[in-house]
Amino acid sequence: MRIAVTGATGYLGSRLCGALADAGHAVRAFALRSAGGGGGGEAGLLPASVEVAYGDVADVESLAAAFDRCDAVFHVAAAVNVRGLENVLKAAKRTPTVKKIIYTSSFFAIGPTDGYVADETQRHQEKTFCSEYEKSKVLADRIALQAAAEGVPITILYPGVIYGPGKLTTGNIVSRILIERFNWRLPGYIGDGYDTESFCHVDDVANGHIAAMEKGRPGERYLLTGENLSFKQIFDMAANITNTKAPLFHVPLWLIEIYGWISVFISRITGNLPFISYPTVRVLRHQWAYSCDKAKRELGYSPRNLTEGLSEMLLWLKDEKFIKF
Repeated sequence: MRIAVTGATGYLGSRLCGALADAGHAVRAFALRSAGGGGGGEAGLLPASVEVAYGDVADVESLAAAFDRCDAVFHVAAAVNVRGLENVLKAAKRTPTVKKIIYTSSFFAIGPTDGYVADETQRHQEKTFCSEYEKSKVLADRIALQAAAEGVPITILYPGVIYGPGKLTTGNIVSRILIERFNWRLPGYIGDGYDTESFCHVDDVANGHIAAMEKGRPGERYLLTGENLSFKQIFDMAANITNTKAPLFHVPLWLIEIYGWISVFISRITGNLPFISYPTVRVLRHQWAYSCDKAKRELGYSPRNLTEGLSEMLLWLKDEKFIKF
């Protein structure tokens, strides 16, 4: 199949492009012109067989040009607005060959769980939001579900907290937190261990996307999540895997939130990503636990266990000289 992928140079998008190319598909990666090519920019890091189309999800014409003659579209771009999804839907509607749209949402669109495990039947209550990103995902989810109700062949995927080797973007927060932990810039546990996240390996999520293209039903929602654990448990597992000492104390969330405000302020000056932002701390005050049984049953989604996935990621971080153990 000929397949277009938005957000193709991102953490998940780049792995998805590689997996699609490995499966024998003709992949057209949609990337910002600033991502560059020819080996010098992020687009140059994609597999050689991947065609790159430059444009912006804010520009319908560039999307329509990228979707030309494609059979399926993956909208993976994580823009903090809903215009991107609206434009993807407009461009796909203008492209008669497109028979399937796979939209990558987020567990944030399902909402916090605080004391229980949720599935795809949960809808976000929309009363409060931890971040603009969460709010944008909820609004985009509404647009995607409305499009599905109108007969658009769209399947919606909700990954959990993605981890694994790859680009150290805001989406790869587990790697970035563990780098801080192993370099002793984060000497203790984050908070009191109340938080719960659903951790999923980036390659399992990429394979789940391909399975959704092949087996996913139009109009359906699928959680691509994994084991539900706290960051305290992640730190303990990482210490066990690397045979290093676990933290001896907890850093309260109020203190990390102050650090988050300072990090964001510094990042605006330096242009570097903040290690942790204050909206992230708000997320850690909640639980986000989910079941991926539907994706396992209908898509054959098969997330690896966290011990295996973390072991691989920690070795990668060590090989890349980000951490020592």
